[in-house]
Amino acid sequence: MQVTLSVSGRGLIALPVAMRKAAGIRPQDSLIAETTAEGILLRPAVTLPLEIYSPERIAEFNAAESELEQALDLAKRPKS
Repeated sequence: MQVTLSVSGRGLIALPVAMRKAAGIRPQDSLIAETTAEGILLRPAVTLPLEIYSPERIAEFNAAESELEQALDLAKRPKS
């Protein structure tokens, strides 16, 4: 699909509905704009949620790792 777009005085462009649908672009999606030898390439930006761990959550991880380490140590011991 090819369309002609206009750039506003503020540098904004609007993508036609058919083009957004064809590309799977939804409102609030993030795109990466990249210059290439052929022009400007727009592609989806992959965004992943980020969790910031609280001290309590870190303590949970440490406790679980300690339990796992103990279980592995028990499994390594020779059976009598």
